[in-house]
Amino acid sequence: MDGIHDLGGMCGFGPVSVERDEPVFHDRWEARAFGLNALGIVVLHAYNADEYRHAIERMDPAHYLTASYYERTLTAVATLLVEKGILTHADLEARAGGRFPLARPVASHAGEIAAEPASGPRFMVGDRVRVRDRRPAGHTRAPRYVRGKRGAVVHVAPPFSFPDAAAHGRSVRAEPTYHVEFQAQDLWADAAGANETVVVDLWETYLEAAP
Repeated sequence: MDGIHDLGGMCGFGPVSVERDEPVFHDRWEARAFGLNALGIVVLHAYNADEYRHAIERMDPAHYLTASYYERTLTAVATLLVEKGILTHADLEARAGGRFPLARPVASHAGEIAAEPASGPRFMVGDRVRVRDRRPAGHTRAPRYVRGKRGAVVHVAPPFSFPDAAAHGRSVRAEPTYHVEFQAQDLWADAAGANETVVVDLWETYLEAAP
């Protein structure tokens, strides 16, 4: 989906702060949030990694921008556990002693995806491709900054679970993935050098042969 989480190529957010000798967790609750997510995916099998990513994407933009990494984790896990019927929002707010914001609901028309791809890779190393300019309401791993752009396949990777389907409870399907190289100036004309390139991992559904 298109949202505030897709920050690639966006400016104006200030420098990245690097904390020297940063610990894995700053507080005990962060470790607990991390553990709860592992519990939901690995132990309970209540949801998958793509559903988790999409729950973060569905956070209110103002909440997303002001939340820390593990607050986003906690919000996503809590949202999914409520949506899966494992606990209720009232339970959360009773334990929290007040308001506990969740991510927004999934769009009613989310998860509309293309037909199954061919069994083997459609593209080969050296092929020129274009990223389909889609604006999905649901989850996608095709960044906005490459949509509609042309690049070249530099590596054909093994088939992998298609996130646009998995994030919406569709049966898991694997499809070919590719490393596609783009000229940086084609992506950011005013902020890239002539010899700079960017390689992006993309699923086959996202690509079409470049004219």
